[in-house]
Amino acid sequence: MIQDIAPHKFHNEYRPDAVLAGSSPVICFDGRRMLAKTGDEGLILPAASMLGNAKDIHYGFAIDETEYFIYVGKKTAVVPGFSYEDIRSLRRCSGNIDGMIMFTGFHLCQWYKDFAYCGRCGSRNEHHPVERAMHCPVCDRNMYPRIMPAVIIGVIDGDRLLLTKYREGFNNYALVAGFTEIGETLEETVSREVMEEAGLKVKNIRYYKSQPWGLAGDILAGFYCDVDGSNEIRMDENELKLAQFMTKDEIVLQPDSFSLTNEMMKRFKDGLIC
Repeated sequence: MIQDIAPHKFHNEYRPDAVLAGSSPVICFDGRRMLAKTGDEGLILPAASMLGNAKDIHYGFAIDETEYFIYVGKKTAVVPGFSYEDIRSLRRCSGNIDGMIMFTGFHLCQWYKDFAYCGRCGSRNEHHPVERAMHCPVCDRNMYPRIMPAVIIGVIDGDRLLLTKYREGFNNYALVAGFTEIGETLEETVSREVMEEAGLKVKNIRYYKSQPWGLAGDILAGFYCDVDGSNEIRMDENELKLAQFMTKDEIVLQPDSFSLTNEMMKRFKDGLIC
């Protein structure tokens, strides 16, 4: 999965004392498009010296000893020799380290933009001097990165796994998925989402693994479960264009190994315990 970058180490702790050097790589986004170019060793990011205004650049995270910074300026950054490419396109030609940079960088860039102003009083927020937080100087309120819990669900019916395809956007096979609602446990989210998307009751809900997913600001929790009673699918046609049980030989995996969804599909396809 995208976070599996061993023997390299991802450091997500905030470093207020991080020093921006002219050679420091900077992550810049325009919507869902990232400023980069590709080289023999993967993605190449613009250096801080190419961007000019240091006050619009803030520390992001580190992988091993390399510190990555985030561009948070109002204007779209322009750097000769670099172009903005959709993150889905870059994903197809990237390894896991590039993926961690893209997905985590996107999550942070979106959060900084979304919380430029205080949601309580409307004042412009400031960057907290010590924590990874946005601080309102009027309300004296700190706002931390938004992380939304969601579930990925492998629904099993004997020797078959329930696969889906979204009505819009991502066109590969996927699993039932959804966000956790207020006052709901993750297990209750599993039961509700399977009923809403496929009209099925489930039992034996069991946790598998979690994954950060910066494209949607999620922390994903993967679960397997078994059909309880009827296996007749009643698909939510507003959200899905396909919902179908498939044997392991019929399953077509996603084109890359970034996602928890794909790992769970592959685990079932390989005949491992789910």
